[in-house]
Amino acid sequence: METPQDFKSLQEGIQKSLVSTVKSVNRIAAEDLGFQRTVNPDVAEQLDDKSARVLELSTRLLQSAAKACGVKAPRLEDAEDIDMSWQSIVDVVDSVLEKADTALDEYTGLVKRKEPPSTDAGSKSKRAKSTGKVIRNANVTKPQTKFELKPDNFPTGPWKPILSKKPHATVSLEKSLVTAPAEDGTAQYRHPYEKEITSMKYPERAFQKHDPVPSQPADSTKATWVDTYEGVLKMLEELKKAKEIAVDLEHHDFRTYTGLVCLMQVSTRERDWIVDTLQPWRHKLEVLNEVFADPSIIKVFHGAYMDMVWLQRDLGLYINGLFDTFFACELLNYPGRSLAFLLSKFVNFDADKQYQLADWRIRPIPQEMLFYARSDTHYLLYIYDNVRNELVDASDRSDPEKDYISLALQRSRDLALSRHEHPGYNETTGEGSRGWYNYVFKNSHLALNGEQFAVFKALWKWRDETARQEDESPNFVLGSTHVTEIARVNPPDVKALHSLLPLAAPLARIRLNDIWARVQAAKAEGGPSLMQFFTTLAPESIIKGRLPKLARERVELPILEGPEVSVATMPQSRLFGGMPISSRWEQPKASSSHLEGNIPFPWQRFVEDSAIVDGAQEEEVAEQVVEEVPSTTQTPKAKSEADDADEEFTLKRGRKRKPESEPDQEDETSSSGSDSDSDSEADQEPEAAVEEDIPIADANGVITIEDNPPKKNKKQRQLERRQKQKQKQQQKQEDVELAKKRETKLARKAKKQQKRQQVQEEHTKKYKAVPFDYSTAASVMHANRGQAAQGGPREQKKVFDPYSKTGDDEIKGARKMPPVRGERSATFRK
Repeated sequence: METPQDFKSLQEGIQKSLVSTVKSVNRIAAEDLGFQRTVNPDVAEQLDDKSARVLELSTRLLQSAAKACGVKAPRLEDAEDIDMSWQSIVDVVDSVLEKADTALDEYTGLVKRKEPPSTDAGSKSKRAKSTGKVIRNANVTKPQTKFELKPDNFPTGPWKPILSKKPHATVSLEKSLVTAPAEDGTAQYRHPYEKEITSMKYPERAFQKHDPVPSQPADSTKATWVDTYEGVLKMLEELKKAKEIAVDLEHHDFRTYTGLVCLMQVSTRERDWIVDTLQPWRHKLEVLNEVFADPSIIKVFHGAYMDMVWLQRDLGLYINGLFDTFFACELLNYPGRSLAFLLSKFVNFDADKQYQLADWRIRPIPQEMLFYARSDTHYLLYIYDNVRNELVDASDRSDPEKDYISLALQRSRDLALSRHEHPGYNETTGEGSRGWYNYVFKNSHLALNGEQFAVFKALWKWRDETARQEDESPNFVLGSTHVTEIARVNPPDVKALHSLLPLAAPLARIRLNDIWARVQAAKAEGGPSLMQFFTTLAPESIIKGRLPKLARERVELPILEGPEVSVATMPQSRLFGGMPISSRWEQPKASSSHLEGNIPFPWQRFVEDSAIVDGAQEEEVAEQVVEEVPSTTQTPKAKSEADDADEEFTLKRGRKRKPESEPDQEDETSSSGSDSDSDSEADQEPEAAVEEDIPIADANGVITIEDNPPKKNKKQRQLERRQKQKQKQQQKQEDVELAKKRETKLARKAKKQQKRQQVQEEHTKKYKAVPFDYSTAASVMHANRGQAAQGGPREQKKVFDPYSKTGDDEIKGARKMPPVRGERSATFRK
């Protein structure tokens, strides 16, 4: 047998082989493989052989690594399996790396090596192989139909405890079963053992440190299956002898309205029992109160918040003397609070939690499910011993805030006072265990309008009623997400509603007409939107302690009344004044009726305006009143008012024509000489005459044209002519100066052009640039042949090796990215 190599030499050999393999792979680009296969069939055959060998080696490595780490390795039969099973490959690699990291930490002493648990503490039991698929919703006959005490889904009053007798009582059962107002003001029965639990004292051993008592080996003992009342009585006799017991429940709530306790696991220091709680006589299990209500026996649970309620509801059992290991995890600041974490920490047991949501109504129960159920209580008493000792060590009995063992017991005592109430909800506020308030509060981003919200509440109510009638969970009847989707889409007809019902909701699909009738009634009735609901209602559950102190203060928001919300607008813009922004005069538009009471955003009005531009034919256009110029051929009375509003007119240059009926007063009063002068001046300067008669608009934008404008005397006209002549002279001078500037600029450009040509001529002479003559040029493709024919030396070119850059040279870094250049070219830079 060969001597094993040391780790360093083995590492160097593996690393050398890896580097050589990487170099060989880099020499051939992936896109060249197809070409190489086509050109040379031998290469294709060799590539297939190498690929198959690498794939086989990879599969063997994965299987070996997975076996060492306790995970399942994928089987790679071809290259496509790598992509299909990539996540499984990653899981194996991660497990190997984590195991290697842990081993290195233990080898270097960074962490303490984990010692295997002794046989006394219970060795890590071999679990039965898990089934390929966990059954979550089995198609079995409902066991609640065979119960002697059937669940009541339509209660007429508060839930009453199902106790028939009360062991270990200080107050009789008759005096205990009295009603009292609950937090919401409704009448509820008191907890039957309220007086006994509040006044009890835990045994002194619960406050003392003791050596942990190891559990019995799981592989050498078996749990006792109890499915008869006689077996319950035998179990009870042994439980009375114990000082501590561990209890856990398995529950199912998908195919029943209230829920079912399917199994109850009970363990002592010596034995384990699994009780079938789906028997018709299940209510007779209240006989176990002789142990469960005994304060001298400590009942150990983990996370018993719902267990307390389920025991009362289905079995009539009450816990007095509870110790919840969950509170111990909180007070000891463990990184994990689950039972799986405690099993891994103290027992080195890996609990398979895939059966946590399995359907526990299955009979007979598979062995792997029984093994999981038993493990929840088999090691729980040993865990209790360890966490109790840690709490005692960390406690300061003189300081109430640091007395952790007392705090854990007090929290457990308060949890034992939990009471069961009928599931239901308030249809107005949505509060309750089966209500929609918490759901819409988490999904308030949906922003349902009034009609949608009414449909949502109607569907929620129908779902709850159907679930009660059929004794199914509301989610089995119709999921909450589907209820929300139907309300959001708001189907217009029954066909659209049918398309929204999922195939996995058979009870809803066969009641399509009933659902559609309720949807139509909800649409007709209407109601507030989701935002209005939140602004007008403050749930009592929030005010009474669900939120921090600052969040409990209720902020009174404005109540939105009416289905519509109008937005105030200014009569005219502060920026543009009264100027119209289109060829049509705008009129204030009424707010749209489809807002359903929602407060619109500032931009929403402009979005609506842009959406109805195409349909603007129905808008009314404000009439613009303009006084027209009377003409000689037609009087203003000859036209109707509509024609006056729509007729277009044009103001032309020149003087306004005078009516033929008016005499020419100017010709009569003025002399012939003055008339000739004025006429000649008027002919020379027609623009001046035009400008003096141009009408000007007033502040409101209305142009008023007078029939008889005031006449000017001769001196005024002469003064205006002189001023206009001066303006013309100034304009001529400005034109001359502008012409001089243009000539100066053109001369400067010509000078620059001449200088540029001189520089170009000097550059040409310097480099002697001549056009290239292709007729006399040497051959480019056959240059070496020409040199050989002339007797010259043949140029020796280096043979191109496409693999030399990546294979022979050292590994180089990536090339530096070229700088990003702008869009402007530097070719014509000055």
